[in-house]
Amino acid sequence: MYESDSEQINRMIDISAVRTDVTLEELNMVIDLAIENNLICAFAMPCFTSILVERLSQYKNIFVGGVIGFPSGADTTEMKIMQVNEMHKLGVDEMDMVINVGAMKSKMYDIVYDDIKAVVCAADGKPVKSILEISYLSDYEIAKASEIAVKAGVTFVKTGTGWGNKPTTVETIKIIKNAIGNSAKIKAAGGIRDLDTIKEMIDAGCTRFGIGLHTVKKIFNSIDASQNNA
Repeated sequence: MYESDSEQINRMIDISAVRTDVTLEELNMVIDLAIENNLICAFAMPCFTSILVERLSQYKNIFVGGVIGFPSGADTTEMKIMQVNEMHKLGVDEMDMVINVGAMKSKMYDIVYDDIKAVVCAADGKPVKSILEISYLSDYEIAKASEIAVKAGVTFVKTGTGWGNKPTTVETIKIIKNAIGNSAKIKAAGGIRDLDTIKEMIDAGCTRFGIGLHTVKKIFNSIDASQNNA
């Protein structure tokens, strides 16, 4: 069983500010928390990404992420490529893209693959995380989409945007891990609320977590409490 180490967990957390109603005040709190705790990466909605890049420019250990096709994944591939190019101009380090969920549900697997592959190519070597949006997929579709994403060259298979109504579970991570093995990394996002869940997901093969401001604070409090009681 994974035993928590605060620094190790910090370097697994992508702190996110990607809700519709995120304010500049909240974004600045996210940035401050990322700096204070040396988190691995921070994400904002596109309109605030330049602020994220500017404020984190001197912190080389903290990556900046950009979202592509967020949150529906229903943009055309050409639109997603335009977004990737914009993220390049802004200076992001990683890109999290939502796959074409409708095509996936329609068994249009070539379209799903081509869409992901185009983004991977446009990212020009920067890590791409393919967001499956598991809220809308069956277990079979989760495994199939994971396989397609790996074939298209992603660095991470990511579970969701956090906008769906079905949380990521440990079982979700196991399904993805069984489908892809060690051919890509796994990022969990959506419904991750406590330290115990993170530990179980790490044991199941997850190495990155997308979590919002208030939940990150809660998890850090849990880590502090467990260390004080050790």
